[in-house]
Amino acid sequence: MRKLENSELERKSVEDFKEAAKTPLIIILDDIRSLNNIGSVFRTSDAFLVEKIYLCGITAVPPNKEIHKTALGATDTVAWEYNENILNVIESLKKENVAVFAVEQVENSIFLQDFKTENNKKYALVFGNEVYGVSQKAIELCDGTIEIPQLGTKHSLNISVSAGIVVWDFFKKMLC
Repeated sequence: MRKLENSELERKSVEDFKEAAKTPLIIILDDIRSLNNIGSVFRTSDAFLVEKIYLCGITAVPPNKEIHKTALGATDTVAWEYNENILNVIESLKKENVAVFAVEQVENSIFLQDFKTENNKKYALVFGNEVYGVSQKAIELCDGTIEIPQLGTKHSLNISVSAGIVVWDFFKKMLC
């Protein structure tokens, strides 16, 4: 086995990325305080051709050198928009027939492995604050909740790790 050189990876240019067909998936980040987490979600979204990221509440926005450290340029490729109020974003997306799901531990949540995507449907995933999670008001507006099963003592994952797991799972179910 030989490790591939960067020149062999067939990476898209920024222009190619913007013109590429996107995964019908939107990410909503609400009150994310860690700039590294925000950058990591941008980078994951770039990897799986996510359509757009909404940054809400206290979530910082690009350009920002701390976000750039982990995003590595993904803030230039992935479309994003800031909206202070997550409830407005959820309501707007639902009017566009986007299915909105919070990633959170709640009563009657659907375990990620049991969630089935539908063909020709666009989804939005809400990820909340590192300490408090997705707000109850946002959960109430969502079409449902998805939970990543966890068996350890913490029952908590870093938001960037959660986003990576869930985005990969959706990508696999929707496009592979």
